[in-house]
Amino acid sequence: MDAASLLLGLLLGALLATAVTLGVVALLARRRPTDSGLEPVHESLDHLHRLLAGIERARATAHGELREQMGTVGLTSAQLQQETAALVTALRTPHVRGRWGEVQLRRVVELAGLLEHCDFVEQPSSTNDEGAGVRPDLVVTLADGRQVVVDAKVPFTGYIEAVQATDPAVRDQRVAMHARQLRAHVDALAARRYPTAFRPAAPFTVLFVPSDGFLITALEAEPGLLEHGFSRDVVLATPSTLLALLRTVAYSWRQERLARDADQVLEVGRKLHARLSTLSGHITRLGSALGTTMTRFNETVGSYERSVLTAARRFDDLGIAEQPVPSPAPLEATVRTLRPEPGDGTDAVVLDGEDRFDAGRRYDDGGRDGTHG
Repeated sequence: MDAASLLLGLLLGALLATAVTLGVVALLARRRPTDSGLEPVHESLDHLHRLLAGIERARATAHGELREQMGTVGLTSAQLQQETAALVTALRTPHVRGRWGEVQLRRVVELAGLLEHCDFVEQPSSTNDEGAGVRPDLVVTLADGRQVVVDAKVPFTGYIEAVQATDPAVRDQRVAMHARQLRAHVDALAARRYPTAFRPAAPFTVLFVPSDGFLITALEAEPGLLEHGFSRDVVLATPSTLLALLRTVAYSWRQERLARDADQVLEVGRKLHARLSTLSGHITRLGSALGTTMTRFNETVGSYERSVLTAARRFDDLGIAEQPVPSPAPLEATVRTLRPEPGDGTDAVVLDGEDRFDAGRRYDDGGRDGTHG
């Protein structure tokens, strides 16, 4: 309609311009009766005619496009109305409504970071303390081994009828009915005694409401609905509140895993420390044995040189042996010992380079004082 109004205004402006031009032409005709003076006016009129024809064609094209778009909008609106009606009809069916709530619940727990069969189990079967079989939609396991039962089967037929109602009085009536249905479901959920069927379990049951609007509308008609649920050990949770609850559960799981890993690291550290202490003892004894071995070797070499090689060199002096007997050299290696770090009072050990066993020096001293051999 805006494009048509614009084209109409342009057309009126063009007609007004034509009238003004014709008036000018009439005045010029009175002053100039010759035909040669009207040629510029004729050209202007032709140009104006072509301009008006182009404007008319553009208006017709725009009007056709606008009509086509309006037809498309009408068709889309009709399809949307049909789909909405089909969705409303489907949501009125109990099993479809329950399935939708279960899908919403699963999306929330996955978004919270919980893993199936590890942190939660879907639709487990059990028996309460009265012998009745129960089957909740979800059971979440806490870090301390306790379980939280979640049920997602919430009636909201009254809510749908309240949304579709055009009369305010009818809407208020349907909202009140929706609140009564939700209250009755809280009572029915409390009567199932889910916490007694899953032990150890938290002393309450979470009633998952698939949409925040469902709970807000019910609270408009009955503000004490939450308190009624708490008194029956039933917690009403929307996707936002349940997500916060489950994220807290997932965080507690992570902290439990970190604490368990820290205990394992501490235990491994204790075992490693004990083994290092044992290894340090072995290294100390091995170093002592090596020092003793080198001492005995150098003592043997000194005795060999004094007692055996002296007689063997006489064969060399007489020219009997083809070549002289070689003399073994003493070992000059250093054995480092392990000592605790001075001044820290801990069990740590370090390698002390100053405390070492010089086997060659002991051999030389022994050779000089004549204690060996």
